[in-house]
Amino acid sequence: METKALTFVYDGWDGYHRSIVAAVSGLTAEQFAFRGSPDMRSVGELAWHIADGRVDWFKRLPAPLSAELTAIIEAREGRPPASYTGEMLAAWLNRTWEMVDLTLKQWTVDDLPEGYPHAYAGKIFAVSRQWTIWRIMAHDIHHGGQLTELLAMQGIFPTELTYLGGHLTEPPIIGSVGAV
Repeated sequence: METKALTFVYDGWDGYHRSIVAAVSGLTAEQFAFRGSPDMRSVGELAWHIADGRVDWFKRLPAPLSAELTAIIEAREGRPPASYTGEMLAAWLNRTWEMVDLTLKQWTVDDLPEGYPHAYAGKIFAVSRQWTIWRIMAHDIHHGGQLTELLAMQGIFPTELTYLGGHLTEPPIIGSVGAV
């Protein structure tokens, strides 16, 4: 039996990533600063959080490029830049996606059980690569939904994240229904 790269298992995540990038690419500084309430992340902070979350968890695997990206985060002391631009957010999201994509291309299902110890809430957990990758994919989806809501509150409806549900990848067509 042929062992396939994880890109086969996680097919479609790349399209969701592109949907997030498209949603933030052309936003203004005012739109990035918008927050639903004072104690919530702004649009810009949320976009950085999506990208930084990828690095924070993938460095534990360790994933390809994770050490390089961790150094960038540490150099800015864990804080996002004070002023956001669409280009900055898109570039950072794409940079962290390179790490995810490279990991999914290099690893196979056989690599998923490998893990690491993770201390949390006074306990040490045996965390697998499978758990971590799923956690970050769910993290992207969760915060992508929050991003969509914050943009909608501003009257912005990014097609990919709203009407298409984050799906930029189309399944194969196997036929047609009726005459067009």
